[in-house]
Amino acid sequence: MSVILDPTGELSPAERTPVQRPGAIDGLTVGLLDISKARGDVFLNRIDARLKEGGVKTRRYKKPTFAKGAPVELLQTIASECDVVVEGLAD
Repeated sequence: MSVILDPTGELSPAERTPVQRPGAIDGLTVGLLDISKARGDVFLNRIDARLKEGGVKTRRYKKPTFAKGAPVELLQTIASECDVVVEGLAD
């Protein structure tokens, strides 16, 4: 069991069991989430290109602002369309 702390002001940490990582990403859809920080798109563009070179299907997403958590609707969309996610952090 892992404790995940949410820096957005939660009062009590949620306990969640991490999802098992896939052994390989062949045949999976990888979501690339830009959190809207400066140059995050540069990082994700490179990841996207490398994944596509390897034949991996990708989908791109972007949070409206880095100052808040992702909207529930965006998270639901990502969860329904992707098998794994890379979140791009930069500055």
